Amino acid sequence: MALDGAFLCTIRKEIEGALGSRIDRIYQPSREEICLLLRSKGWSRKLLLSAAADSPRIHFTAQEIENPKSPPMFCMLLRKHLSGAKLTAVRQLGMDRILYLDFDTRNEFGDPVTVTVAIEIMSRYSNIIIIDGEGKVLDSIKRVDPEMSRVRTVLPGVVYQAPPAQGKLNLLDTSPEQMGQIKEAILTAKGVDLSKAMLAAFEGFSPVLARELTFDICGSTELNKLEMTGEQWELLYSRLYALKSGLETGENDYCMLCEESGRPKEFSFVRLGQYGSLYTVRSFESPGALLDAYYSERVRMERMKQRSSDLLKLLTTHSERLTRKIALQKEELAQCAERDSLKEKGDLLSSYIYLVKKGDREVTVQDFYHDGADITIQLDPALTPVQNVQKYYKEYRKAATAEKLLTGFIDEAEKELTYIDSIYDAVSRTSGESELLEIRQELSEQGYLKRYSAKNSKFVKAQPPLRYRSSDGYLIWCGRNNKQNDKLTLKEARPDDIWFHTKDFPGSHVILVTEGTPLDDIPIRTVEEAAMIAAYNSRARSAALVPVQYIQARQVRKPGGAKPGMVIFDHYFVLYITPDEEKVNAMLESR
Repeated sequence: MALDGAFLCTIRKEIEGALGSRIDRIYQPSREEICLLLRSKGWSRKLLLSAAADSPRIHFTAQEIENPKSPPMFCMLLRKHLSGAKLTAVRQLGMDRILYLDFDTRNEFGDPVTVTVAIEIMSRYSNIIIIDGEGKVLDSIKRVDPEMSRVRTVLPGVVYQAPPAQGKLNLLDTSPEQMGQIKEAILTAKGVDLSKAMLAAFEGFSPVLARELTFDICGSTELNKLEMTGEQWELLYSRLYALKSGLETGENDYCMLCEESGRPKEFSFVRLGQYGSLYTVRSFESPGALLDAYYSERVRMERMKQRSSDLLKLLTTHSERLTRKIALQKEELAQCAERDSLKEKGDLLSSYIYLVKKGDREVTVQDFYHDGADITIQLDPALTPVQNVQKYYKEYRKAATAEKLLTGFIDEAEKELTYIDSIYDAVSRTSGESELLEIRQELSEQGYLKRYSAKNSKFVKAQPPLRYRSSDGYLIWCGRNNKQNDKLTLKEARPDDIWFHTKDFPGSHVILVTEGTPLDDIPIRTVEEAAMIAAYNSRARSAALVPVQYIQARQVRKPGGAKPGMVIFDHYFVLYITPDEEKVNAMLESR
């Protein structure tokens, strides 16, 4: 669902708990996102503001958001006006989808001023705007000129104007004595269906919220407002004022509905009963935690998809080219399987050469290789009998040489395809720009990309491996990319540590640190959790049942000349496991 004005009201109350804190850091992780690190005595929290068309929002976040090396101009402007500023107020006009954050700071002359950051949550028209003490726009993350909108421009120096009011009823301004006004607003609103009428009548209501209110009073999401009974009107009033009370006190039921795969489907600040048992329900203690969980994975994937699109295209091209190459070589190899028959025909011609004359197109002889049965051998009439014999021997030697070469070529191509698949998987799971830069550097070293200049290389900051802790307290490491996999497996893992990797799927190398504990004495729960981490950090993370190989690290070795991340081993165990994102994230200590 979209973030509506009612839910934004709960966010406003949560942010009000941070009044008096100061901005410690400001950074812009993507083109349409801003992160403010607020700090006060004994605590610090990250406030995320997003104007992205598909996920506009504002909330506190616990996610590790990477700070780009080069800040964009809008971020630098924010730092100029808001570094060290004190949050003094959080305002919302009625139930509109706009929040105003007021900050007390000082200008370049040292005079106290108030700077306001407005976040407008309006789908593709969403924006983040900086407003000075005189109400003028300093700048916005999306500039709107007269050609883009004749109604409202958002440009530096222009006096800020809020979007035009829609003239709807504000639930927070109503009282129990105004039930007649509420009924009139609903009855005169456009639409016969109650939920659609409430959308037209109330400010800040989303379709999900309106349908839920309808469901609460009649057990269905559809109800003709003109056919409502007096009891149903009373139930609606009661439900509306319970909703109002929750918005005023902040005591709400923050929940998220998830599909069977764990993918978020819907969220709200009221318990959603309209979907029945179709989805599983996850509850949260605060609206910020709910939005953080709902958007984090989806937005991360979208952000990294944009940044890695060129790499994914390059890898896809290489993969398709290698696949075609392997198919052609295997076809040629299949033709070489007939090479023994070429030698046999040469031998037969040599034995019965007295039957062959120049100009003959074929000759029939007894095949002493197959119980003396007659066989007809094709001849080249332009060649002498001896030359025909030599022709068959030459084709035999050519086929034998081709088979030997093609076998090697196919083996090398398949290894390269496996490597490309592993890089593609690593790119698809990256969570930050530094990880992506590491992969670009690896591809450059392997010759798939132009070599990075010294200027680019200095920005590649090596990230530590993912660190997990099992339920039994065992430390588990997980590589982020091929080079890190090699380092973990071949240099940092001790001989008695346990190595995990998905079978037949590209993925990360996972090391269970045993501290010398024999494999048989390690709790099976820890082994299963390490296997689940390996399954989740692989291409098979969405599969129902994933085979995971595990073995002592001493038995894993790297062949000479193998590409990064490629290892060999034998005598391994296999454990079938179902990846569970929630369980894996619960074990994560650092990203």
